[in-house]
Amino acid sequence: MIALSIMVMAAVTYIIRAVPLCFFKHEIKSRRIKSFLYYMPYAVLGAMTFPAIFYSTDSVLSASLGMAAALIPAYFNKGLMPAAISAAAVAFLTGLIF
Repeated sequence: MIALSIMVMAAVTYIIRAVPLCFFKHEIKSRRIKSFLYYMPYAVLGAMTFPAIFYSTDSVLSASLGMAAALIPAYFNKGLMPAAISAAAVAFLTGLIF
């Protein structure tokens, strides 16, 4: 059963990557389509990550405060580690208090 699941996942992954190669033989010249394809991974990542933030703790309040704490170092371009550490610390401390 596990081997069948792995084969199905591999086939789906391959199809998703191979189909565009079959249909687009030439370079895409449209700036609009290129822009869409460039920003699509970021939009999908954001759409998958953002809802998970609010259900990552027992309380939506602590998760929201943790997200707000992560936005501050991110706004000032401090990097991923300061944002992650501040978010985790604020969410943990808020969870202890409430």
